[in-house]
Parts: sequence; C-alpha cells; structure tokens
Amino acid sequence: MTLRDLTAVAVAAAAAGAGQVPPETTQRAVGYPALFVLVAVGALVPVIPTGALVSSAAVVAFHHQSPPYGVLLVVAVSALAAFAGDLALYWLGQRGVRSRNGSRRLEALRARATPERLEQAQTKLDEHGVMVLVLSRLVPAGRIPVMLACLLAELPLRRFARGDGPACLAWAATYGLIGILGGSLFSEPWKGVAVAIALTLLISAAPAVRRRLRRS
Repeated sequence: MTLRDLTAVAVAAAAAGAGQVPPETTQRAVGYPALFVLVAVGALVPVIPTGALVSSAAVVAFHHQSPPYGVLLVVAVSALAAFAGDLALYWLGQRGVRSRNGSRRLEALRARATPERLEQAQTKLDEHGVMVLVLSRLVPAGRIPVMLACLLAELPLRRFARGDGPACLAWAATYGLIGILGGSLFSEPWKGVAVAIALTLLISAAPAVRRRLRRS
C-alpha cells in the first residue's frame, strides 16, 4: 500500500464522517477497485487487516448506497479479491514446494504456522478435504496453516480453488455482516466504522489471548 493509497483512504473516511459523501457513481468508480486491490494485496501479504477493510466498506455502503445492493457488492468484490489473492499466494507456494532450493514465500508461510497448528491443519485436511478451507477462513489466523497443509500435501491448484471459493465468500459475508451491525448502531458512518474495526481487531486478537491464557 502506498502513501497515496493511505491518504486517499484517510480523506474518504474524513469525508464520510463529516457527511460530505461523493455521489454514488463516484464511490463505485473509485471505492470498489480500491477495495479489490487492498483485499487482494492483503491476501498475498497476511499482515494487512483485510477483515477491517471489508467491514468498514460495508458500513459506508450501508449508509450511503442503496441497500442491500451496496453491501452485497462490497461482499462480492471482497470475496473475489480474496479468492484472487489466495490463488496467487498458493501458486507462489507451489513453486516453492517444487523448487529444490525452496522459496522465500514458502518460508514466510512456514514462519507464520507453528508446528502444532500445522499438524492440526493437516489432520483436518485429511478428515474433511478442501472444505476445511471454509472454517480456516473464518477462524482468525487459521488460513495460513491450512494453506500450508494443502501445499505440503501437493493439492492441485484447481482442487484448492474448489474449496477456497466458498471459503472466501463465507469470509466476506461474515465481515460484511459485522459492518452492517456497526452501521445499524449509529447514524454517523464514522462511528459505525470505528465499531466495525474494533470488532474485527478483537476477533483477530482472540487466538493470541487464548494462547497466552493457556500458557499462564
């Protein structure tokens, strides 16, 4: 994400909070392509809080576009972007698995999956097949271990895509609903965005908090 992108997002958020919202056609022409790019990049670089992006976009769509079409379009664009990003990441991972020298992308995936979580993901993959991808997308920090398990099992890209498509749709719909919840609680869009972001960050932090409580 460039400084120009961050500036554009900040200006749009400030305009929404002040009630100065651009026409709906302008939002579609600028907002949806930007959402697609950010979510797709977030799928490739698993440090960007893409769930918060989707929820925030859903809040804005809930308030300023024709319901329910605006929110449905946010969900559709986000699901397609997540799917594209996942396929690109999986393809890069396949290249690393097949390479004798490995790859930086594969090593980065390994670094984000503890041996315990990887073993659990491999067990679930053996038991449920690629449909385990749906659950992995909904569980915070669950996507990478399952994707790595699929790579190590050498699942073809086409088979991975069959499970990842429904997973991305379920993920986008879930965070879209969080956005609707945040948007319905307040009349001011910026308050709804703040609540949606807080909820998504709380969900993302839950696994780490649970692990710390177990250790203590």
